Amino acid sequence: MDMKALKQDVYDKNLELVRKQLVIYTWGNVSAIDSEKKRVVIKPKGIEYDDLTADDMSVVDMEGNLIEGLLPSVDLDIHLEIYKHFPTIGGIAHTHSTWATAWSQAGKGIPVLGTTHADHFYGEIPCTRQLTPEEVAEDYERHLGQLICKLFEDRNPLEMGAVLAAGHGPFTWGKDAAAAVEHSVILEELAKMAKLGLDINGGQPVLLPNHMITKHYTRKYGANAYFYQEKK
Repeated sequence: MDMKALKQDVYDKNLELVRKQLVIYTWGNVSAIDSEKKRVVIKPKGIEYDDLTADDMSVVDMEGNLIEGLLPSVDLDIHLEIYKHFPTIGGIAHTHSTWATAWSQAGKGIPVLGTTHADHFYGEIPCTRQLTPEEVAEDYERHLGQLICKLFEDRNPLEMGAVLAAGHGPFTWGKDAAAAVEHSVILEELAKMAKLGLDINGGQPVLLPNHMITKHYTRKYGANAYFYQEKK
């Protein structure tokens, strides 16, 4: 995909967040990376979605220097840290969607309560700790990005394409921007289901057994997956 096409794709996926009702006003952002050219395309900061065009998308290098477009999202350094640590990630999305953000604000990971969760995320969706005053004062966004990466240093980030930033909101990712946005949509539904499931059961979680988690995740993803088919 050339740079013009990548800018159009990132623009389209940012608008997809609006269509899925996961963002309002200037909330949220989507980015994608051209791994060969070491360029990241991300939504510009402080511009409402209705006023954006594909040409407005910010193109930066891996140090955050602006190459073209408007000034990048204030969350750029979070995205850059994730791309630098995990080369298999091709797209990242960030929202303040209601249900997922409520879990973030509670500082709680989302437990695996059912197969809908296990079909898409391999285990509990983790929540970071709060940043320290020193981390926030020194370099808030970069430290949050590093904190997210540390949480995933011993796991495959494509098996868990989501994290909850404590007191902030969700970040999701995938092999490209489309996968990142899809994970944002699914995460929001799972966050809602988990809260309702806990409420029905008086706040006590009934966790899905590990063998069911593994079965449901691996039948969709991995070497022996058999969930999908191709239409010829």
